[in-house]
Amino acid sequence: MKRILSVVFLLFIGLSLHAQDAKKAKELLDQVSAKVKSYENIVIDFKYSLSNPKEKINQESNGNVALKGNLYNLNFMGVTKIFDGKKIYTIVPEDEEITVENYNESDDKSITPNKMLTFFNSGYKYAWDILQNVKGRKIQYVKLTPNSTKDTRKEILIGIDTQTKHIYTVIEVGKNGTKTTLTVNSFKTNQPLSKNHFTFTKSKYPNYYINKLD
Repeated sequence: MKRILSVVFLLFIGLSLHAQDAKKAKELLDQVSAKVKSYENIVIDFKYSLSNPKEKINQESNGNVALKGNLYNLNFMGVTKIFDGKKIYTIVPEDEEITVENYNESDDKSITPNKMLTFFNSGYKYAWDILQNVKGRKIQYVKLTPNSTKDTRKEILIGIDTQTKHIYTVIEVGKNGTKTTLTVNSFKTNQPLSKNHFTFTKSKYPNYYINKLD
């Protein structure tokens, strides 16, 4: 009987600690969300990598994005994406083509760059993970496990600067072995952006073919 009680006690303690860790992780992520919402705008330079040893895939690329509320201006892999609050413009200089589509806010599958800073607010189980020292900065990791079994991602690790409460890195591990890593090289806030920074100007692309999807 004593042995059974000991096992039950240890199980209870384990569950209690797990719940505390999950709460602590969610509280840290809530602080990150609050910080993001407090800024007039955010400008991020980042590095993106994708790897899958089994498929012998290893890719790296740099990019930058400016965010203001739901608006964004993203430059990545030679393509520019602008969202002005109503339409998304995808500009491909290599093909001299521009795709224009309406943004459907009710579509949960519509992922915009600014959601990368707040996507973790729901739909996941949370766990407190390791603390790393990166060039003198303390980076606390939080592990997210998707609630949906249909999600192709096995887990997501978010590294957060404990001092600034800014995201330093996001690591996604797929069920197929694919690993994607987004690392923030610079995180600037309240920058003097032009009033047209999130506006598509057709006159800048006189010879481009415009493909309207909606």
